Amino acid sequence: MKELDPLLHSQLRLAVMSILMNVDEADFVYLKEKTESTAGNLSVQLDKLSAAGYITVSKGFVGKKTRTTCRVTDAGRTAFEQYVEALKDYLNL
Repeated sequence: MKELDPLLHSQLRLAVMSILMNVDEADFVYLKEKTESTAGNLSVQLDKLSAAGYITVSKGFVGKKTRTTCRVTDAGRTAFEQYVEALKDYLNL
């Protein structure tokens, strides 16, 4: 059986990746609301996904407010798809 990617096996990181797989990009506030996580925890998990090359994180401004946006990378898309396939193997689907 294929091994499950431990980076994606975390509930919050998997939730973030699931959201990002279906949108062009998502901002920090949107991800925080959708995952019902704290800002601190989400920030740490985004850093881990970014360090692995699974997402890109861009910081900018909208007026005077900072805006952080995230996008899934090709490597992240591949890793997520492999994770889903590994789950299917475990579930005999």
